[in-house]
Amino acid sequence: MSNSEKSWQARISEATDAIAQQFVESMSYDWRLYKVDVAGSIAHATMLAKVGLITDSDRDAIVKGLQEIEAEIDRDGPKWAGFKPELEDIHMCVESALTERIGEPGRKLHTGRSRNDQVATDLALWLNESCESIRVKINDVCKAFYLLADRSRDIVMPSFTHLQRAQPIAAGAEALTWAQMLAGDMEQLSWVRDFIRDQLPLGAGAIAGSSLPIDLVALDHFTNNRDSSINRTASRDGLAWFMFGLSMTSMHLSRWAEQWIIYMTTEFGFIKIADRYTTSSSMMPQKRNPDMLELIRGRCGNVYGDLFALMTILKGLPIGYNRDLQEDKRIVFRAYDTVSQCLTMAAAIVNSASFDKERIEPTLDKGFLDATSLAEYLVTKGIPFRTAHHIVGTLVARCEREGKHALKQLSVEAFNEVIAETERRGDGKTKLPRVDQDVYSCLGAHNVVKRYRSAGAAGGKPFEEQLKAWKERLGL
Repeated sequence: MSNSEKSWQARISEATDAIAQQFVESMSYDWRLYKVDVAGSIAHATMLAKVGLITDSDRDAIVKGLQEIEAEIDRDGPKWAGFKPELEDIHMCVESALTERIGEPGRKLHTGRSRNDQVATDLALWLNESCESIRVKINDVCKAFYLLADRSRDIVMPSFTHLQRAQPIAAGAEALTWAQMLAGDMEQLSWVRDFIRDQLPLGAGAIAGSSLPIDLVALDHFTNNRDSSINRTASRDGLAWFMFGLSMTSMHLSRWAEQWIIYMTTEFGFIKIADRYTTSSSMMPQKRNPDMLELIRGRCGNVYGDLFALMTILKGLPIGYNRDLQEDKRIVFRAYDTVSQCLTMAAAIVNSASFDKERIEPTLDKGFLDATSLAEYLVTKGIPFRTAHHIVGTLVARCEREGKHALKQLSVEAFNEVIAETERRGDGKTKLPRVDQDVYSCLGAHNVVKRYRSAGAAGGKPFEEQLKAWKERLGL
């Protein structure tokens, strides 16, 4: 067999024509697997020598040749001379170059294996590295959010439900919330690494294993798996879980981007980011558009599409390897690249960001952010929560009728008048306590944030505890 022939050429009587050759090639995108392909082949050659199927000198020649090829691709990238379209994929390109370089020992490398288990092994090795790469990038974004939270610890801002003002919070608490979301994605990727550790396909052959005395090989971070050879060559469950993890990360980034796009509007003005992460308009010179955030939000849809594409490919496949699986790499690489780039951009944006205290502070009295705090204050006085809720609702309505924008503008007498009216409309037996000047200690956004006590609350001591925990977690 010449080095330019397909590995299966002896069975097929006609040479693949140019149209078919171009249609089936995957080298244009799977060349990026070269490092893991070399690692898997070195492990396989080491095993072949161990069981006596090749000599130690054969193994040494194979290892040396593969290391030289890896170094050349490190240097030349996709322009490496060994990438020949007629050889279809990275696996055959590397093997062909090896045989051309070292002769007969190169022809022994494929003993006891198939491209089916070879490509599945390469994907498992690539997936192991890629999970860690994404985890590192997520950690960088979490660090950026922590630093933003730390430098914003004294800024108070509104929180929102239904995009309506809800309760006041420490601005840093919201920043830490995004870090917490992304931290869950890191845990998901750790789980994926654990999952694939027990799914190493090396040694499974085409589907059924081999009659040769193959000794299953354990690579770094992988166990010596002896589960079904059929499943190990055909399964892409690890890729599917990885794609789901990427989709979750992309979704969290998209939600954050949407929030900050809103916060950057003139109407809100809560957040400032560096000009280098914005663009202007070709027609309107005043514009400062959050294009990077919008692209992060938009690219989430691409990642979702890639997840759905992979699941659609997998849903109709009978057990065992099918050529459809060649398409998995195109999809997964694209999603990985998209999320990786979005995480890098997100870290840069967050590191440049600041909450605009001067814009936020004057608005804090709008929306009666302290209403819940007042209701809880009344609870501490012995008023049932539902009754307290009704009292505060009545007080808010009174403020609006009187043209007041904050509960603290009401007098103590006004508070007690509403309490007395609520008491009269009750069962006629229950006496409600009245309030005094200390009612104002629970009013105003800054006072409210200081009073938070429940675990994980968005202000007060719980927020300081979260900051401390994140500092330790990030090793800062």
